[in-house]
Amino acid sequence: MMRPGTCATMIIVAGLLVPVAAHAESIRNPLAVFAGLDKVTGKIKSFQIPIEKEGRFGSLLIRPRVCYSRPVTEEPKTTSFVEVDELQQSAAKRIFSGWMLAESPGLNAVEHPVYDVWLTGCRDPNAPKPLQEAPPPPIDLEQADVPKDND
Repeated sequence: MMRPGTCATMIIVAGLLVPVAAHAESIRNPLAVFAGLDKVTGKIKSFQIPIEKEGRFGSLLIRPRVCYSRPVTEEPKTTSFVEVDELQQSAAKRIFSGWMLAESPGLNAVEHPVYDVWLTGCRDPNAPKPLQEAPPPPIDLEQADVPKDND
């Protein structure tokens, strides 16, 4: 028979032994990138808005408060807290306030009778560009060791 508390101690020790995936800190970006659909014309427009600034798409005022992404070595997860107001005759009416997820645009997109707006990404124009591998040099097939047909 186990003493009281022994089971709890074993659970805690087992929890400490389980490997936990390490996650990098989210990257705070100065620009939020959106796509907007004008349902009347059927045109989609991509645009970016600086954080804490206001951008306009049709009669909508879009204000991203933060825009987070992850390093390229992590699983993509891009989120932005956004407020959207609709301009009406004498005032603006809040029609959306919440988190948008670039990887799941249908979850929290702004759906309006005339316009749809969704987050597509976050940008930092001053961030260093990721290193890209150079493409392999072209192979000269005339001099390459290519097997010949037996004909």
